[in-house]
Amino acid sequence: MMNKCKLTIATIFAIALGLTGTGNLSAQTVWLDELDLSTATQGYGVPVKNKSLDGHTLTIAGKTFERGFATHSVSSLLILLDGNAIAFNAKVGLDDEVAGHGAAAEFEIYGDGKKIWSSGRMKVGDTARTCSVDLTGIKKLELVVADGGNGNYYDHAEWVDAKFTTTGVTTFKTYNPISSEPYILTPKPAATPKINSAKVFGVRPGSPFQFIVVATGDRPMTFSAKGLPKGLTIDPKTGIITGKLTKAGTYMVTLGAKNAKGNAEKKLRIECGERIALTPPMGWNSWNCFAGEVSADKVKRAANAMVSSGLINHGWTYINIDDFWENHRDSKDPSLRGKLRDEAGYIIPNARFVDMKPLADYVHSLGLKIGLYSSPGPWTCGGCAGSYGYEKQDAESYGKWGFDYLKYDWCSYGNVINGLPNNDPYKVSSLSYNGGAELSTAIKPFKLMGEYLRQQPRDIYYSLCQYGMSDVWKWGDSVGGNSWRTTNDITDTWVSVKGIALDQDKSAAYARPGNWNDPDMLVVGTVGWGNPHPSKLKPDEQYLHISLWSLFSAPLLIGCDMEKLDDFTLNLLTNDEVIEVNQDPLGKQATCLQTIGNLRIYVKEMEDGCYAVGFCNFGTEIADLSYKEFGKLGINGKFRARDLWRQKDISNIDSTTGKLAIKVPAHGVMLYKFSPVK
Repeated sequence: MMNKCKLTIATIFAIALGLTGTGNLSAQTVWLDELDLSTATQGYGVPVKNKSLDGHTLTIAGKTFERGFATHSVSSLLILLDGNAIAFNAKVGLDDEVAGHGAAAEFEIYGDGKKIWSSGRMKVGDTARTCSVDLTGIKKLELVVADGGNGNYYDHAEWVDAKFTTTGVTTFKTYNPISSEPYILTPKPAATPKINSAKVFGVRPGSPFQFIVVATGDRPMTFSAKGLPKGLTIDPKTGIITGKLTKAGTYMVTLGAKNAKGNAEKKLRIECGERIALTPPMGWNSWNCFAGEVSADKVKRAANAMVSSGLINHGWTYINIDDFWENHRDSKDPSLRGKLRDEAGYIIPNARFVDMKPLADYVHSLGLKIGLYSSPGPWTCGGCAGSYGYEKQDAESYGKWGFDYLKYDWCSYGNVINGLPNNDPYKVSSLSYNGGAELSTAIKPFKLMGEYLRQQPRDIYYSLCQYGMSDVWKWGDSVGGNSWRTTNDITDTWVSVKGIALDQDKSAAYARPGNWNDPDMLVVGTVGWGNPHPSKLKPDEQYLHISLWSLFSAPLLIGCDMEKLDDFTLNLLTNDEVIEVNQDPLGKQATCLQTIGNLRIYVKEMEDGCYAVGFCNFGTEIADLSYKEFGKLGINGKFRARDLWRQKDISNIDSTTGKLAIKVPAHGVMLYKFSPVK
């Protein structure tokens, strides 16, 4: 059972007599706010001492406090106690400064890796809850704030009047055990051509066709496509294939790329039928970088950077505009104010965007595709105009403008079905459904927009963003969805990435070509949601993040500032052997097939009979072992092990007698491809 926050009788007796600790040292008090809190990780902002996150007096349910640690879920603070603490006492709650925003969180305490206390779910306005935890013998303590089950928006959480009773030690050390030193594993691409395009592409009969042959290697380079079906042509200078197919069928094409150093070929299977998105989308989304500051100019610059950085040569294709391209209901920013719709109900972009078709045409001219955002509710998450009541007009606008992707975000639709005022999209941002009439209610708005998108004269990728409610992976395909969020919003913290990763197995069986589970965007590079900063994830955590999202067959959407890509981030995003795991045509999602302590082993079956295997370390110590249980991974016979990040063959192994030396850094990964040896 969980520790009920009671001191042992022996400890209380020792404190009373001053006999705890070594020799005759008396118990001492160490306040939490006396420690270095900068090592804490959290969802937004930075840790604050003795003030709220917004700089106000600490206030929980009307009561003020002088001392405390203010943080934002999802957060974690690690403290090295070395057995020198007797007890931890605090009060916890959410600050009144976020009243009205539906904030909720759960406070948790872990001692030596085991949960020893939890507050249970708390909402803003709840009276501060008291915590008194016996720490006798505990060496490492972790204070965690989880998101409370409704996302981490406005979760201004506080540990107040927080203090340790000690054996006489007057200082404790906070720490982060994960290395901050970046290191690059991805080899530089060769000068000779290497085609990195996906092996399969889906298009519907009659839809405009656009596919770019992407390749690394010295420029200039010329491109070719042998066996193109009637209706398609390739630009040999750019590698862009355009046109239209009117007849359903499967077409095998041989792509070619040639430069002064050599040439390369690769097979492409074109499937003209009812299914699109036969591999997960790869691209960029504006939200994690610009949030409400997005503009057409910034979108164009992101598209230009996709090309100039060389990311386009590795298959990164989509440039997606998130919220705030629409007019806002009450913003003080004049660029966001204006008429929401015209007399016929067609949406009017705000002054930052004005004319969407030329923007889409510009992105297409670079060989890229472009996406947009809306909500089935009357307002988007940020308070801009949503699609409720105007679904047909909006779908027609997206088609007329030439957009290729729609992210459809639940937000204020929760208020619609509950008959609540629609002035705050966050008040009911998520709901749970158990089936029957409630399930049909959850499905309805996404089905409606899906039908209208399908009526447009072009293929529009449909991304359902409703945070995994109602087991969306079970019905997302039935409403025309190509992918669906399985989780609340990600943040650039270990707690967030770990929690999302460990929750993906439940939906894995529903991943297949055209249908992808979406664990949210990539949080590498310079992110910040309008407050730019380097990702808070440590380098090993970023390698694990990219590896797992590739193993999960997840949409890969970069969330960083594309004009601030450093060498380390480019190394993460340009490893073609890792990307190939994500883009495998079989479309199977990896699942965890074995757990060894904190090491979880994920296995993904691939089209060519190979297996991608991620040895993922979720612990804080190096996982060092000689691995030999290949049968538990479904891998039998003789095979070759290849390190995908280093792009280097390791050894040939017999699954019945062989071993593989595995040394995985804390919060890190070793990603292998196991290929059968004939």
